Amino acid sequence: MQSAINAKVSTTIIEVNNTNSWLFVPATRIDRVAKAFASEADAVIIDLEDAVALVDKAQARLAVEDYYNSPAYQPLWLRINQATSSEFANDVALCQRLPNLAGIILAKAEQAADIEHLHQQTGLAVVALIETAVGLYQLEAMAKASGLVAFSYGFLDLCNDLRVQAGTAAADLVANQLRYQLLVSSRANRLSAPIDSIYTDFNDDAGLKDRVTLWSQMGMSGMLCIHPKQVAIVQKALQPSPKALSFAQRVVAEFERSGQAVFELDGNMIDAPVLQRCRQLLASAD
Repeated sequence: MQSAINAKVSTTIIEVNNTNSWLFVPATRIDRVAKAFASEADAVIIDLEDAVALVDKAQARLAVEDYYNSPAYQPLWLRINQATSSEFANDVALCQRLPNLAGIILAKAEQAADIEHLHQQTGLAVVALIETAVGLYQLEAMAKASGLVAFSYGFLDLCNDLRVQAGTAAADLVANQLRYQLLVSSRANRLSAPIDSIYTDFNDDAGLKDRVTLWSQMGMSGMLCIHPKQVAIVQKALQPSPKALSFAQRVVAEFERSGQAVFELDGNMIDAPVLQRCRQLLASAD
């Protein structure tokens, strides 16, 4: 049984690494799930945490379960409340009744033991959200937790906890340092590349495109979205240019023709790292 669970987690790591767009839907608006899938988001997340008021959480769980048991159900992720919340046990119990979820998003993750408990109780893969200073401090310990497949982060919550003023140059410095820490820890512990946080202004297409360019160039795997219109922008921004694809194709073709470890193409020295990057680019475009 445990080997089957471990295999499922390994498969999910691969799937997450190829998931570019993650679209949130409030658990109080299950009627929007169909629209979320229609947006062609790579993953849909039903949100039981910040999007649901405390008085509405019990009813929201019932709505999630009703959708899960309906003919319309498609595998999706569920963001649950933090482990220190009074709602956590109820959320875990819900997940135990929904074994065919794609996985669980744990809000405000701070302890490896919480991730492992969640995984052991449900058999589901976990994405941990770093949203507090404690969570960031415990990053390395959590990266080793069984059941964990990836990290993401909630930047506004983290800014509030760190007393960083969001929307400033200082906040950008903190965000990039955080991305770097998540990238190194994820790679060292064989997790999926981390998932970037939300872009709050869903009417700022240019700003969203710039954000996608930034995190994708850094090596992150995807992005959390809060509106269906963001999905297409994320997907389009990730498409390599025809020029870059053409160059990558010619690099690989020349290597396969010549078999040389080092060669020149268009004035560029091509060696193993360049060849590897070209292959990655072509794979991402498939």
